[in-house]
Amino acid sequence: MVSLSVSNQAPGATALRSSARMLRLCFLEARPAVLAVSTLRFMTGAALAVPVSAAPDPAKVLQGAAAWVLSIFAIYLFNGVTDVTEDRVNESRRPIARGDLDPVSAATVAAVVAGLAIAATAGLPHKLTWIIGINLVLGYLYSAPPFHLKSGSTGTVMVLCTSGLLSYWGGLTVATDGESASTPTGLIVFAIAATCWMTFVGVPAKDLSDIAGDAAAGRRTIGVTCGERVSRHLMYGAALTLAAALGAVVVFLGVPLAGVCLAVLAGTVAVIVAGRSAARGGPAQQRRPYRAFMATQHLVHITALISNI
Repeated sequence: MVSLSVSNQAPGATALRSSARMLRLCFLEARPAVLAVSTLRFMTGAALAVPVSAAPDPAKVLQGAAAWVLSIFAIYLFNGVTDVTEDRVNESRRPIARGDLDPVSAATVAAVVAGLAIAATAGLPHKLTWIIGINLVLGYLYSAPPFHLKSGSTGTVMVLCTSGLLSYWGGLTVATDGESASTPTGLIVFAIAATCWMTFVGVPAKDLSDIAGDAAAGRRTIGVTCGERVSRHLMYGAALTLAAALGAVVVFLGVPLAGVCLAVLAGTVAVIVAGRSAARGGPAQQRRPYRAFMATQHLVHITALISNI
């Protein structure tokens, strides 16, 4: 009798474990570090809205952040499905590239999660539904044929800039309950600076380790068209220019972002040091500038959040 009970339960338990494993692999494919910083972007947008929204509803902010991160999850998971060729050339350890996650299953999960992202905006300002809808469309245009905006640096920068600004707008929208209000100067300065870091520093940083795969996939990125050395120096120039410009704007406008300025400066030093190391090393070293760039994103947003709690 006990044996029969165990036998009857085994197929269901196996299916449950299989589903759980697939979802875990989808989570890894969607890049946990990106999901974390996407959460921080949305939350920072809400936190820096405080001058025009004295007491945002924490439950609504968390719900909005969940909806936003679900959209990012769907976008990056779908991107992994379309990046198999270049990821394998670049020896990526993500689940699809190494053959542990079926691309068709991943695409199905991405579509379901995209629907959940829209559904999660129920009860929140209608503007947020549009913001997330636009973000999902951008993600599709970035990865899917025949658009493939990821194929060139111009398309990549356009999509990243728009998506980055949408994340802060989403946080502001939920914090102000969708009511028309003037956007705080501090939020405008921070959103522009953080988005510029994400694009003008992040794009060349990522190019450094992806040149071979991007070339194999027919992409026309800066790394492919101009080479590794040019990408590295563009990354240096963008980081230094942004750190100097942010410091000047913060002093001139008097916005309370001194801590953020120091975080960007520290990140600039880290990116340059990592870039110089990458110039002398192999594939493992080529990834260091991107890691330094990503760590700086987290540091900058955490600093902004702590300063406004």
